[in-house]
Amino acid sequence: MSLMASSGSSPQHRFDPAEMGAIAHLYRGEVYRSTIWRTRLDNTTNWAIVTMGIALSTTFSTPGASPLPMVLVGLLVAVFLAMEARRYRYFNVWRARARWLEKNFYAPMFTGEAHDDTWQAILARDYTAPRHHISFVRAAGRRLRRNYVWILVIQAVAYYGKIAIHPTPAANLAEFVDRAAVGPLPGGIVLIMGFAYDFGWLAFALGTLWLDQREHGAKGDGVAMG
Repeated sequence: MSLMASSGSSPQHRFDPAEMGAIAHLYRGEVYRSTIWRTRLDNTTNWAIVTMGIALSTTFSTPGASPLPMVLVGLLVAVFLAMEARRYRYFNVWRARARWLEKNFYAPMFTGEAHDDTWQAILARDYTAPRHHISFVRAAGRRLRRNYVWILVIQAVAYYGKIAIHPTPAANLAEFVDRAAVGPLPGGIVLIMGFAYDFGWLAFALGTLWLDQREHGAKGDGVAMG
């Protein structure tokens, strides 16, 4: 969802010095709020990294250690990604407002070029009827592509490396499959589930990238408010 839609051709309001000062304070407030929520995004990413590190150390700690922690950590990473997507939706509200002011209020002061006169009405509507600028699915896709894809790649490489070479290299494919077994689940089923999990994330990342490009264009044109 984008707030870039036109809201009519109402004349642009000219700000007096008092209003200019109020807008400056408003901009600082929006930047501060976006910074706070950005820190919260970093926190959930750090939790995912620390959890992955614990799973790695547990899995490779002893020759007889089970690869199961590398499987379970994938569920925790998915939970952290969901939390971070929710936080990103809030962060995006404050970031979008600050960026909108930079693009339409401050930038013309430096360039002397006028922007679309509707920017004030769009920003006012965002204050009077606040809403998220991005869906949960697209937010999760952005965080996956920018951060979590690397965590999931490390998880996949570590898991398949564990059952392939630790503590000794698998002699053949049958031994490799047998090592993947978890309790009553045979190794073949576990591996199929693992491939479905990994390629599912890949499909999700590409699908949400397509949604972003459909919304804003391949180069992100007009992405300031969403």
